[in-house]
Amino acid sequence: MNADSAKLAAGERRTTRARIIAAAEPLFAQLSYDGVSLRNIAQHAGVPVGLVSYHFGGKLGVYQAIFELRTPAMVEQRKAGLALATMEENLERRLEMILKALMLPMLNLRATGNETHFGIIAAREINDPGAAERGIVQKMLDPLAIAFVEQLRIALPDRSEAEIHWLFQSALGVMVYVMVDVGRISRLSAGKADPDDVDSTLRHLLSLLLNGVTRK
Repeated sequence: MNADSAKLAAGERRTTRARIIAAAEPLFAQLSYDGVSLRNIAQHAGVPVGLVSYHFGGKLGVYQAIFELRTPAMVEQRKAGLALATMEENLERRLEMILKALMLPMLNLRATGNETHFGIIAAREINDPGAAERGIVQKMLDPLAIAFVEQLRIALPDRSEAEIHWLFQSALGVMVYVMVDVGRISRLSAGKADPDDVDSTLRHLLSLLLNGVTRK
């Protein structure tokens, strides 16, 4: 195979992989990991099942590839927000910035085109009983979670270790619930709480979390 043929073949492989990932992402968002089969993915991508296996090794390979594609941008946004927070000397303001850095990149996925699907997938993976076996959360998300907890300790020096972790989990929990919401929040609130309005959602969540912290 000459250089031109090799480049063409590599380009075709990238195109096929991207096509399969694009087909699989909404399926995983709609049906969850366990609800999707390799055949589902192949049918929606318009390729033979064997081609999916060739490129990804199986369903888990496709699923991991989605995280490998989408997670880095969210992680970098969180890192940037956390770095800014550490530069704030006022601890109350720093706490707000830490929580904002944690939640905003994820909440933004609801309003970011195709990444809406990834927001749902990531939120579900955090609570999926099979997540520990897949190891995606531990590898891609836990290291930064540990960094957030450490900064919460610094911003809240008078709080116990349990309180720090429960604050982190409270922020994470409400964020995950918002990401997987399919209309119940707006329905129960008669439209007064709209999770698709990211700015308003973040403002209210920050207010509630910060008020909970200050009422010791």
